[in-house]
Amino acid sequence: MSLAIDLVTVRRLEELAFRGWPALETQDRAGWRLRFANGYTKRSNSINALRQNAQIDLSTLESLEAAYRARNQAPVWRLSPLAPPAMGDTLAARGYRTIERSLLQLCPLHAGFEAAPEVRIHAEPTPAWIEAFCTHSPVRPEHRNTMQRMLAAIAKPAGFAFVEAEGSPLAMAIGAVEGDHMGLFDVLVMPEARRRGLARKITESLYAWAWSHGARFAYLQVVATNEAAMPLYAAQGFRTAYAYEYRIPPPL
Repeated sequence: MSLAIDLVTVRRLEELAFRGWPALETQDRAGWRLRFANGYTKRSNSINALRQNAQIDLSTLESLEAAYRARNQAPVWRLSPLAPPAMGDTLAARGYRTIERSLLQLCPLHAGFEAAPEVRIHAEPTPAWIEAFCTHSPVRPEHRNTMQRMLAAIAKPAGFAFVEAEGSPLAMAIGAVEGDHMGLFDVLVMPEARRRGLARKITESLYAWAWSHGARFAYLQVVATNEAAMPLYAAQGFRTAYAYEYRIPPPL
């Protein structure tokens, strides 16, 4: 898939991803979406463009940033292809730096993806799933309540995939279906369970589950330097639709 994907498609995928990994509060201002989740994950605590003609005058930027500082959070900008073309240079001139480049990748689903018998997919996160996620994600104690509220708000139907052996978690992931797309989030394989093919089994089990719920495409967001995950996703048929990056401010 080409990086020259049209902005209508980018906008649709952005909206799906916003709902697939929800913030607790959102505000739309001047062509930007502000997302707040008490500081838990950059994705849900960032400023995101809704259109390329979003306002970028100094007064608007300072107003958007002030909303985060009022919550004792540093303002984080997430620049997707929907951001105004001048935004990167504008932030750089104000001392912002890039900390992470990520890719949104898209894959067509098909009936050939099969569910592995050891993978259980729950409609809600079980207590064991929550404990494993808090331990291996990891989730700081002060973010646990926020995390659970966010999981409860994920677009339905949601699938919380889990592999256990003798009461010990081995792998986990989240699928969120909306319309004909499934978002894949937080694929985790515990260190002692790696190199057993569990990442493939748990993701393909979610693709099969999503297919049964009417999804015909899957999307995911992956850090561009994640060399461990990229070959698997490429083999499954994922291709990059577009890239985005996070910008953080200079220390005060």
